[in-house]
Amino acid sequence: METLVGAEFAPETTYLNTSTCGLLPARAVTAMTGLMDELAAGRMDGAGNYAAVIAVRRSFAEIAGVGEDRVAVGGSVAVHTALIAGSLPPGAEVVLPEGEFASVVTPFAVRGDLKLRFAPLNGLADAVRPGTALVAFSAVQSADGRIADLPAVREAAATHGARTLLDASQSAGWLPLRAGDWDYTVTGAFKFLLCPRGVSFLTLTEEAQTSVAPLHAGPFAAEELWGPPYGPVERFADSARRYDEPPAFLSYQGAQRSLELVVEVGVPALHRHATELAHQFREGLRALGHSPVPSDSAIVAVPGIGGRAADLAAAGIVVAERAGYLRAAFHLYNSTADVERSLGVLAGG
Repeated sequence: METLVGAEFAPETTYLNTSTCGLLPARAVTAMTGLMDELAAGRMDGAGNYAAVIAVRRSFAEIAGVGEDRVAVGGSVAVHTALIAGSLPPGAEVVLPEGEFASVVTPFAVRGDLKLRFAPLNGLADAVRPGTALVAFSAVQSADGRIADLPAVREAAATHGARTLLDASQSAGWLPLRAGDWDYTVTGAFKFLLCPRGVSFLTLTEEAQTSVAPLHAGPFAAEELWGPPYGPVERFADSARRYDEPPAFLSYQGAQRSLELVVEVGVPALHRHATELAHQFREGLRALGHSPVPSDSAIVAVPGIGGRAADLAAAGIVVAERAGYLRAAFHLYNSTADVERSLGVLAGG
């Protein structure tokens, strides 16, 4: 398999580390460089253009399968999650997977007055019970790439009247996302969505918005965007924009072009490409006597050989070591040649 795009990417390495940070496409780099030149020159528009934020919101809404009025923009998953954590009443029970990423867990833990209960990922749906207020989890686990049983968790939450928070940071961009199926979704866009750091998304259903206050609101959360910037906001946006953080314009300038590329290629095509390469890699690993985590994920994790990341790095192959796993992630800029090169290095160890 060849890459899905050519001229947009020119990595100097065999890059299999999108789960940590995606590569920036050339069009995003060009857009950001142009704005940086404006900033350096002191031109009027150097601070950035809000039109980029509008375009980014629109593109993510298309990727997530929801209306633009359900999407809030920001800078980090932890901040979005903290907003949801702050909306829960004292004593509320939150169910989370064991080993879940810190940005999903910590905002609930620091409250100190919530009841956190952890369950194995494959038993998450069974852990939901009457009285559970919220189930918070990642669609795809960061450490090992496992995909959660999304239908089972959604059904269990509906049965017991619990709300759901889905972190799509390790899945949006290759795994189809139906954000409307969840009360809340949070997504860091600097991985498979290929955006610069400083771009993230929160989606909320209309009903879920009734219990979340815009605690970090500033002028960008106002219904009248360019109204007087002094004093408290008198009327918040009627849409999820009331939860917007002030956008980092430089990052959003690049994100506009990155998400345009994701939409152009299409998530279904990205899913086929990335998962086929991951399947090839798993088969090759098994042939070498390794036991990768069983999954249909674009992320491949191999227990017990995390230390081999250093050998791969010495050969110009970028992967990650997470929780003892060797972790490789495949995306639109990867090819069968990347799989074969990586397996060749591992075979020689």
